[in-house]
Formats: sequence, structure tokens, C-alpha cells
Amino acid sequence: MEEVETMDKRVMIQWAALSLTSFLAVIIIVPAILVKNVTPAPPVERQQDAAASQAVQQEGIASLVIPVYLSKNKQVESIPLEAYVRGVLAAEMPIEFELEAMKAQAMAARTYILRRIVEQDFSNMPVSNAWVTDTTAHQAYVSDDELKTRWGAAYAANSDKLDQAVNETKDLILTYQQKPIQATFFSTSNGYTENSEDYWNEYIPYLRSVPSPWDTKLSPRYKETTTVSLKELQSKLGIRTSIPVSANGSGALKVLQMTEGHRIKSMAIGGKTFTGREVREKLGLASSQFQWSWKGTNLQVTTFGYGHGVGMSQWGANGMALEGRKAEEIVKYFYTGIEISRASNLVKGKSF
Repeated sequence: MEEVETMDKRVMIQWAALSLTSFLAVIIIVPAILVKNVTPAPPVERQQDAAASQAVQQEGIASLVIPVYLSKNKQVESIPLEAYVRGVLAAEMPIEFELEAMKAQAMAARTYILRRIVEQDFSNMPVSNAWVTDTTAHQAYVSDDELKTRWGAAYAANSDKLDQAVNETKDLILTYQQKPIQATFFSTSNGYTENSEDYWNEYIPYLRSVPSPWDTKLSPRYKETTTVSLKELQSKLGIRTSIPVSANGSGALKVLQMTEGHRIKSMAIGGKTFTGREVREKLGLASSQFQWSWKGTNLQVTTFGYGHGVGMSQWGANGMALEGRKAEEIVKYFYTGIEISRASNLVKGKSF
């Protein structure tokens, strides 16, 4: 998802879920095999699709395979659902995190892909025969072979921890009104999470602002300072008028409104009005909560938090786990009013 933000660059999808029948149909329609190009699959591959669909019907959701576009080699590879969740967990959360935090992340990762399938939302894709990429445009994913290279001698112990987090949450997803939620997550809060409408202009009832005080003490990304030149500021924000430089940074830059999550909702810069999100994305800032001061003709910007701020804070989740909270408590804290459900119930008793 966006850097862990992963989710930040995701395209927001429509709130209404499609029918269960549509979900079952897509398992048949979208190839679940290794594909190396974007040409239509030959008949033999279509037969394999039918076999895969039959396996899902007989064995349940665990037999589902996810066509993932691997960005480095530009290929589509079919990956079993739980192996995909494992690879996302390894890519999206530090292996040093507490097991309960990793279990919370595993449930969020599984929910993300199941919701994408249920809603037949395969948007923001470079090819038509895959459901997700392995990048933060959707959810980052790393293969087991890559993990062996990355971890070296620590692979066995780390792999066992990954397996435990995935196996202990197997088949579990997060739901709201019996539908998979949009399980957005991010790295580090500024002390609070953000209401969905304050960042994406869309009200989602379970993505509410809650305090996340753990991040301020635990995360190395909580506070960062970056320098933006006056010329760069004008260029990236599209400001053609001159911006007066003052020691206290007042005048040309002014906060107009704050969000419930204590981030900048709107501000004026050089006579133009921007949302906090716009400023953050255009200037490449870590967060939409920031302070600034001028040093000569350079603007020094200090950010608080890392990521879009909507949904589950990963460092907040780890902080809760360090206090002895279980994964179920963590996800229900960051996603307001949700339930934990079994993905297998999506296909139970259905034929297709």
C-alpha cells in the first residue's frame, strides 16, 4: 500500500460492494495461472482456470490463487492466497515487530485482496490479466526467494515468525456490515489517525480518527525535517507570484483549517489555497501535519508522522502489541465498528 504509504497512492474505490455472485464469477473470468504477457490466454489455460475455479468450490477460499504483476520482471505470477498474504506481510511490516501486530497486518492484507476481488476492482493496473501489483500502488509483496537473499542466516527464524502470523489468522478478514472493509494502513501517525473524508474526501464509517500515542515514542519516522527551496516551492505548487520570505514563516504561508486527526486540512500559500494532502504530495512530505520556518530563501519543513494517516498505524499497532493487546483488539481499535469474519463464508454453499 502507498509506502507503507503505500495506501496513499491507491486509487479510492467505490463504497458499494458487488454481489457475491459477481465475486464467484470473477474467479472464473480472471486467469489464475502464470502469464508472461497481456495476450488472451489459449484454450488450455482456460481449462486450467476452470479447474482452479472447481478447486475453490470444493476446497474453499484457501485454494484461491492471486494473479500478481511482478514489476521487476514484468510478468504475472499466480500465488496462493495465504502465500500472497505472507509475502505482503514480509514486505509491508518490519519482521522485528511483535507477533500480534504482524497478525493484525496479516488480516488487513488478506482483507485488502478479498475486497478487491469481491468488488471486481482491478484498477490501477499496467496489465489486464492480474489483480494486483507487487508495489505500494496496491500492497507491496516480496517472494520467498527474495527473503532468503535478504535475511541470510536469519531466514529460518524470520520465516517461522511469518508463518505463525499468517497461520494463526488463516481465513480471517475484517468486515463491516458483512462486507470486506477497505483495510488501509500506514507507517506512523502524528499521534492520531485521520478520518477518511479529511484525506480522500469520502466518508467511510469504519475509518475514523482515533488517538495513536504509541508512535511518538516508538517510530523512527515520527519527526523529520526537510528543506525546500523557494524556487522549488513555487514550481511544485504552481505559484507564479512572488512569495515573501519572513523569519517566522508567516504571511505567505498560513493554515486555514485543521482536521480531527490534527493534520492540516487547508492552507494558503502565495495567495492560493491547497489541501494539506496536496501540499504533502506535491512537496513529497512525509505527512500532512507539518510546521515550517524560513532559513534564507529555503523553507525548512518539519513533519510529524509518516503516511496518509487513514486506518491502522503500523507503529501504533506494534505499540499496542507491546502493551499486551491481541491482534483482534488492535484491528478493532483502528477500524471502528468492524467485525472479524471468515473469508471461506464468501463461497460456502455456493456453486459457480
